[in-house]
Amino acid sequence: IGDAEIAEVEACLRSGWLSTGPRAQRFERELAAHLGVKHALGACSGTAALHLAVLAAGIGAGDEVITTPMTWVSTANVLLHAGARPVFVDVEPGTLNIDCSRIEAAISPRTKALLPVHFAGQPCDEDALAAIANEHGLALVEDAAHALGASYRGKPIGTFGDATMFSFHPAKNLTTGEGGALVTDSDEIAARVTRLRFHGIDQTPESRFGGRGAGAYDVVEAGFKYNFTDLQAAIGLHQLARLDEMNARRARIAEQYLEQLARVPHVVPLARAPYEHVHAWHLMVVKLEVEALTATRFEVIAELKEKGVAPGLHFVPLHLQTLYRPMVDDPALLAVATDAFDRILSLPLYPDMTDDDVTTVVDALADVVTRRTRSGGAAASRRAAGGAA
Repeated sequence: IGDAEIAEVEACLRSGWLSTGPRAQRFERELAAHLGVKHALGACSGTAALHLAVLAAGIGAGDEVITTPMTWVSTANVLLHAGARPVFVDVEPGTLNIDCSRIEAAISPRTKALLPVHFAGQPCDEDALAAIANEHGLALVEDAAHALGASYRGKPIGTFGDATMFSFHPAKNLTTGEGGALVTDSDEIAARVTRLRFHGIDQTPESRFGGRGAGAYDVVEAGFKYNFTDLQAAIGLHQLARLDEMNARRARIAEQYLEQLARVPHVVPLARAPYEHVHAWHLMVVKLEVEALTATRFEVIAELKEKGVAPGLHFVPLHLQTLYRPMVDDPALLAVATDAFDRILSLPLYPDMTDDDVTTVVDALADVVTRRTRSGGAAASRRAAGGAA
């Protein structure tokens, strides 16, 4: 957060317009222009934006939606809120993105949509997803909470599928404090999201003022209080102006990590996808070769924290959660995600990190892993199978 964001928040407070108003509308216009989409619609959170996207895509009671277990829980929760059932498909061992080669086997007569997640900011295979969606008549709703600024074969993430959600949580590549947005080229989806995000009110002049006076409004469906505010936009406007700069710094930090991690045994960065893409580098996720260590992943995290380094865990797969376990018919079909959970951790990655910070993190990780390596030789490296970067 810079001085420009702070000054804009102060100006917003002094303007007297705190909720949805001119700054929110300006942010939406500038986000749409930045991505090259027709509509950008802000929401109070990324979760709210995804819920709106799911509903606007026509997903409802009795429908099934194919998604990934390697994601934050809101990806699947919004499906339950819509009355739909998430169907989890395993991930690629290298990237931890949904394995598109496994999707068709999970399609049933009740399948309504695909809901991929661009894990850690690396794009999924958009061509493969589009081919499956088109062949089977499925909606394509994308969770791009990690992927603002990413691109696939030269096109920004957000320009594929029916609707795409971005998150502006404080940890994301762009923040509005809390917040999110849905982007789409569909006029129909945009119109329904506009109604749903503010109580289901039809805000056309005809419905609001037609014969009922200037204060009238018309509720046409049961909507939500999901609107995006000027206070949020006041932060986001200047964040958006610096997004490319901040993402470039993230990419440089990631490059330094990859260079330095090459000297650390039994730590494997996620693979880079083989197709042309730009990674948003929201997360720096690595896998531990735990069979070569005398410590579990959780013990490694604890020892790193003792050294002043705070890793993250992204994520506990959804099929292992109490809520979702009963919905999984065959856990063996999610073996890659299950195995990854025992190995993954996320190293600190944010634009204000210095080059020395990266070295500090890698040195701490190297010390822990070296001390915790089993004597008498390590297990065979998994770099080829796991997909080193």
